Amino acid sequence: MIFTRTGNSFEVKIEADSSDTTEYEHDDKPTTNIHTKRSLKDHKSTNDGEKQYRCTVCDKRFTTKKYLTIHSRRHTGEHLYSCSQCEKRFSYPSGLSGHKNIHTGKYKCTECGKYFESSNALAVHGRSHSGQKTFECTVCSKQFARADNLFIHSRIHNGEKPYKCHMCDKAFSQSGSLNNHMRVHTGEKPYKCSLCNKSFSQSCHLQTHMHCVHSNRRTYQCHHCGKMFKTNCEVRLHVRVHTGAKPHSCRHCSERFMWLHQLKRHLLESHNEGTWLTCHICQKKFVHSGSFKVHILRHEGVKPYVCSECPKRFYTSSNLKRHQLVHSDIRGFGCSLCAKSFKYKKNVVIHFKRCAFRLSFSDV
Repeated sequence: MIFTRTGNSFEVKIEADSSDTTEYEHDDKPTTNIHTKRSLKDHKSTNDGEKQYRCTVCDKRFTTKKYLTIHSRRHTGEHLYSCSQCEKRFSYPSGLSGHKNIHTGKYKCTECGKYFESSNALAVHGRSHSGQKTFECTVCSKQFARADNLFIHSRIHNGEKPYKCHMCDKAFSQSGSLNNHMRVHTGEKPYKCSLCNKSFSQSCHLQTHMHCVHSNRRTYQCHHCGKMFKTNCEVRLHVRVHTGAKPHSCRHCSERFMWLHQLKRHLLESHNEGTWLTCHICQKKFVHSGSFKVHILRHEGVKPYVCSECPKRFYTSSNLKRHQLVHSDIRGFGCSLCAKSFKYKKNVVIHFKRCAFRLSFSDV
């Protein structure tokens, strides 16, 4: 390596020695131009492997101040680079550049149609379809398709949370979790629904909203009563009605509950744990903020949910959804014994009993 000074600039030439077998097209040797003493110092420390710049948050060390500055954005949640198409923001220009490939559709999975920012990300995603998981945790034997997922998972066991919020005392094991948390402080909601203009702080919340609110697809069925659901999670919760499962237990006594809100009420009433939400008009007490807000709306006479097909208005979104069945052909309740489906739960319950009786009688 030869350093040559020309005026205020430095030129570094890396020359191959006799043992260097690297071939360069047209016999060109790689050349790095360094224009300041600071650049020269950084370059030399990079080649020497010296890491003199330390992050005060997670103690990670870097060869140059520039790399440390870029790294610090992980902890502060600073996002300088924004996408012009979806307003998603990034800490690094490389992150934005890769993200743009998602909009162009350059890397598309042929199995599920999902888009990715790079060919490597697409290749890694492909393992989710093949089921290949080559990285295994040495503590709990859980397997992962990606090495970085295993690395992040390892923090569960070692308790490492290197990403700290500079506005409160919370710390996180993943940079993405910190980024999402920062929106609690900033109020930023960059993900907007194109159908109703509702905004969300996380893209996954927008996707859930699109599926649960604006989609009529119900692909998950309860095998006990035939009721159809939009998500598998809804089915798992609903099945408790049939099985009687009570997964929520009180830490103060032996009581168990089917639903979390029942446990919260029990803790308040029996153990004085938690905080009641009290109506300032009638002094009625509530456990959940959602129920409390609806109660206040009833006092004020405000019905924010309007039917798009008729002038009717409602206090809650659930009441609006129930009403919209009048205008819709959607039959969300299906019989698991035959192909019939119904608009209302009470109808499928009556039918299911008759259908089960007929089938049992025909088997005799």
